[in-house]
Amino acid sequence: MRTRATRATRATYFTQSREPLTALVAVLPLFVAYQLGILLTGGVRNGVDFVSSVLFAVFGDNTSGYLGFNAAVLVAFLVAVAVLRRNGELHPRLFPLMLVESTAYALLVGVVINVMLNVTGLSALLMVPMAAARDQPGLIYKLVMSVGAGLYEELVFRLVLLGGIFAVLSRLLGVGTIVAGVVAVVASSLIFSGVHHVGSMGEAFTMSAFVFRFFAGVVFAVIFQTRGFAIAAWTHALYDIWVMAVLDR
Repeated sequence: MRTRATRATRATYFTQSREPLTALVAVLPLFVAYQLGILLTGGVRNGVDFVSSVLFAVFGDNTSGYLGFNAAVLVAFLVAVAVLRRNGELHPRLFPLMLVESTAYALLVGVVINVMLNVTGLSALLMVPMAAARDQPGLIYKLVMSVGAGLYEELVFRLVLLGGIFAVLSRLLGVGTIVAGVVAVVASSLIFSGVHHVGSMGEAFTMSAFVFRFFAGVVFAVIFQTRGFAIAAWTHALYDIWVMAVLDR
């Protein structure tokens, strides 16, 4: 009886933690922390955070305008929560478990990527040093950039891009679910890696960095597909914090 109850509890957790309302509220701290971080640091933002970059350009780097817009976004966010509340249930008791799960995944991401590189015979690429950073930002900057990556990169590349590619292939073109899923994961991961080398904030291209981030994209895509947006966003943010703020000191 205890085994059945334990399995039922696990099934409930894995199902409820993926529900839109719970996932939406779970990522709210990332949104708030990143927006406050941008303001407190004078405009630092993640290189793939197209939203903040465009908004700063629109408002002419005017902090008041940017703050006002994000206040409106926050209101819209709360309205969405209220609407979802009518048809779904919020499970705040799951948030600590979701954080623990995301932390566990974050600590394993690097290990999994290295295994993938070894299995594919590409581990030699790690012997080639990645491009050095143009500067060494402080701890607060690293934290802000990590949180931004977790939120916006998962939003852009997994929720929108991966989900969009999969929907087009499977629903509009009639491609099988497995094939559509593989193509969506590979394509979104290639774009995810490539974007890091584009634009004024992009990193100088090296094959080692490109391949490593491609596999990272695959790992995050699998987490997104199996565990949902909230877990993927928190895993990505915590992984970047671990790499940028803890290991790279």
